[in-house]
Amino acid sequence: MASLFAIRHAAHQIRHGGVIVYPTDTVYGLGCDPMNASAIDYLNTLKQRDPDKGLILIANKIEYFNGYIKKLLQKDRVKIQQTDEPTSWIVPAEESTPFWLTGNTQTLAIRITQHPVISELCDQLQHPLVSSSANPSKNKPALNTLQAHRYFQGRVHAILITNKKHSGVPSKIRILENDTLLRA
Repeated sequence: MASLFAIRHAAHQIRHGGVIVYPTDTVYGLGCDPMNASAIDYLNTLKQRDPDKGLILIANKIEYFNGYIKKLLQKDRVKIQQTDEPTSWIVPAEESTPFWLTGNTQTLAIRITQHPVISELCDQLQHPLVSSSANPSKNKPALNTLQAHRYFQGRVHAILITNKKHSGVPSKIRILENDTLLRA
């Protein structure tokens, strides 16, 4: 697992507009501060990604999404927090949530994680991270540090490592309102 020093360094980079690579529950992710428009632009450039697409936010605590999403019913909070497998939920966004996160919709994708590296990183930052797979468009997501280095070495501000094997299967995406499965 990434050392506490490495996680603190990554948090410092994020606070100063950096984009990092980090392990998630499924693949390596590319992330930054969701409120930093310049960091989001750079992330989209690295991925060769359409900036009009919405982004996923990831955190270890549902409270970190306050201010980004509308208040959820208790049953919905429980559903999101107790999902057994990595699932991103499409939920109603606050009106103040930036368009670069929502993709100009009224919704936002969020995911709760139990991954220890992301959990510590979010606790250091006290907010969620942008979570996009660590790969340029049309390439497979990085499943290990070597792939992440090949894709982004010298172009990201930190790469956090883990010894955990990644499944390579992206998270499911569900609409909270009606439990519709958008991606299995």
